[in-house]
Amino acid sequence: MNSEIHLLWQEMLADLSTTAVLWQLAVIVVACAIGWAVNGALRSYVMRHAPENWKMGIGGINRVLFPLTTLVFVQIGRATLSYWQHTSILKLVSTLLISMAVIRLAVYALRYIIAPGGLLKTLENTIATSIWLVLALHLSGLLTDFFNVLDDVKFKIGLHSVNLLLVLQALLTILVTIFFALWVSRFIENKLMNAEHIGVNMRVVMSKVLRIFLLTIAILIALSAVGLDITFLSVFGGALGVGLGFGLQRIASNYVSGFIILLDKSMQIGDVVTIDTHYGVVTDLRTRYLVLRKLDGTEVIIPNETLIINPVINHSSADHKARVQMPVQVSYASSLETAMKVMYEIAFRHPRVLELPLPAVQIQGFGESGIDLVLNLWIPDPEEGSANLKTEIYLEVWRAFQNNGISIPYPQREVRILREQQPET
Repeated sequence: MNSEIHLLWQEMLADLSTTAVLWQLAVIVVACAIGWAVNGALRSYVMRHAPENWKMGIGGINRVLFPLTTLVFVQIGRATLSYWQHTSILKLVSTLLISMAVIRLAVYALRYIIAPGGLLKTLENTIATSIWLVLALHLSGLLTDFFNVLDDVKFKIGLHSVNLLLVLQALLTILVTIFFALWVSRFIENKLMNAEHIGVNMRVVMSKVLRIFLLTIAILIALSAVGLDITFLSVFGGALGVGLGFGLQRIASNYVSGFIILLDKSMQIGDVVTIDTHYGVVTDLRTRYLVLRKLDGTEVIIPNETLIINPVINHSSADHKARVQMPVQVSYASSLETAMKVMYEIAFRHPRVLELPLPAVQIQGFGESGIDLVLNLWIPDPEEGSANLKTEIYLEVWRAFQNNGISIPYPQREVRILREQQPET
């Protein structure tokens, strides 16, 4: 066991029967009370006075403020009591508070990078468990022995001899650098997405390119930090190029198509489009696929290659509005001018119908049962759907037709039965 840890436990056991334990417990209680009060005051201030864009950063500080504030006062009490007694319990509590602050800071950073879900929960549990496990090994004095065991397990990769400790260090270095790169890219991405003077597509392209660039730099730095020669990546790059040319050509095509769509501004988030048999609103544009939310609430993931090689109807490419057509048939005995006027006035009064372009009622033709009319109107929010709009307008048209004596025809059939005459005898 580590001599320092061994001495720490000996002092704690020796102090259990003295008043030194009570003094140290009193320091811990006072420090926790002050830390809790400072944490509560900051949280109250954030909720009442802090700007909305500051709450994320202050929220991260608030998470680690309690353990850090408590740690400061524990250290003050430890420095004061150390003049006349042991402070082993305060030293142990300080180590626990540092571990708590590290865990809370790591969890906050994870939630800033990764969207809520099963992956986030798994990573949070893994990080917390790993930190507490390392702390338990350290306090038990077994951490050094554990590292020695990992160092003794050696094996060869090609011509190089490595051990488990080196592999663990390499993985930890890579994870930390990737974690930091993702945090920086998310911070810059949030700034870019709020830059209204830059187009939406350009913001998405810049954020994706920046993330790929930072991840590449992070991996190269991590590999260099653990002593690996990164010149072998040239061979790997050649192999990857061959793989993309054959087995991964469809994936590469989707990524290239995604950047083309983002750069040529043929489609943007919020557009109402028809792709194949799917009609809905574009909710997300990724480098590999597009997310289309249909009017029934379901989402369709469409590869970007499909948008390049197949026709796509963009209902809101010029202006964010869409035309709605509503066919109506009136009988030949009804007043055609009155029917057209009633339909126009009902559409013009509806709150969702645009005044420009004006609604229009047109004659489609003369049918078998009546005169075919069509009501054309424009709405500014096609992503909200048109089913309820049509229902409301059709209901008003039906009531107005009844009040004005306009009838809607229905097919009528005349059945004639011919009886065969019997020959005279």
